[in-house]
Amino acid sequence: MDNRVTVEQGEFKGWSKWDDQPFEHDLVGPFYFRTDEQGPVAAFRAENRHTNAAGTVHGGCLMTFADFALFVAARESFDDDSYGVTVSFSSEFLRGPQPGQLIEGRAEVLKSGRQLVFLRGIITADGKPCLNFSGSLMRLQIKS
Repeated sequence: MDNRVTVEQGEFKGWSKWDDQPFEHDLVGPFYFRTDEQGPVAAFRAENRHTNAAGTVHGGCLMTFADFALFVAARESFDDDSYGVTVSFSSEFLRGPQPGQLIEGRAEVLKSGRQLVFLRGIITADGKPCLNFSGSLMRLQIKS
């Protein structure tokens, strides 16, 4: 199930986003995605609203974005009659991004089985690593 919308203006013109994800879209995002010459990539521009008391992007925001990046990378593993939920997720913080930086996430599918998809990836801020992560997603069928 892929309810993507193409962005028609602004910094992320030509990118896609999922408007049917209220938490990601309305509260912490919006987050964007596309496929470039290196493969699937997710992105957002860090703002003051994303920061913690230290003035860096909040770890919870980065982990939410990493979870989003898992689904961007795995979306080809799901067909029109299925969707996914996160089963496991782990991450390590490498540095705290600053407001104004372009935050990008890339992940790779390590294995795609009948029910589970295993992935790993990296979040960067202006090209510098700030979080590495891994996770697994469970494929579920849409009930008609």
